[in-house]
Amino acid sequence: MTNPFTAFDPPLAGPPTLPPTDVSYAVEDTEVGRLLLAVRADGALVTCTYVGDTAAEDRWLERLAVAVSPRVLRHPASTDSARRALAAYLSGSARSVDVPTDLSLASPFQRTVLTGLAARVGYGERTTYAALAGAVDRPGAARAVGTALGGNPLCIVLPCHRVLPASGGVGGYAGGPAAKEHLLALEAAHTG
Repeated sequence: MTNPFTAFDPPLAGPPTLPPTDVSYAVEDTEVGRLLLAVRADGALVTCTYVGDTAAEDRWLERLAVAVSPRVLRHPASTDSARRALAAYLSGSARSVDVPTDLSLASPFQRTVLTGLAARVGYGERTTYAALAGAVDRPGAARAVGTALGGNPLCIVLPCHRVLPASGGVGGYAGGPAAKEHLLALEAAHTG
C-alpha cells in the first residue's frame, strides 16, 4: 500500500542558499583588535575597521548600506582573501595587506590623504601629520590630515598607523595606542 502523504512531501532541499550580495562582511578577532572586513562582490575591500563592540559594528554596517549598497550580508567565505592577506601581514610574513581596495567610504580629502600616504610612506617607515600634509600639497593642514586619517575606512591596509605627531608619542589611532604601537613594532621587527 502506498503512503498517501508522500505525494505532498516537498523534496529535501538541504541548507538554505544565500542569494548573491553586493557587500559581504566578516568580523575578525586579531592581535590588534576586533576588525570588520567588508568586500564588494568583485572582491575589492571596502573596509577594514576596528569595531570594539556591536554598536560600532552596526554603525559601520549602516554606513556601508548607505554609501555602497543596502545589500550587505555577513558572509565570511567571501572575505577569505582579505582575511588571509591581513593574517599574513599581522604575522610578519607580508609587508602589506595585498588586496584590491575601494575608497567609496572615504571623502575626497581622505582619498587624497590616504593615497598620498600609501604612495609615500613604506613598510617600517614613519612620518608626521605635518610632513604628510606637505606631501599631499596641503601644508599647514596637519590637523585636517589627522582628522582624515582618524576616519580611515581601511585601517592597516592603508597604513595610517605610520603617521605620528611631531611632538612625540604615538598619537591617536582608531584601534587605540596599544594597537598602533603593536603595528609599529611589528614593522620595525621585520624591516631589514
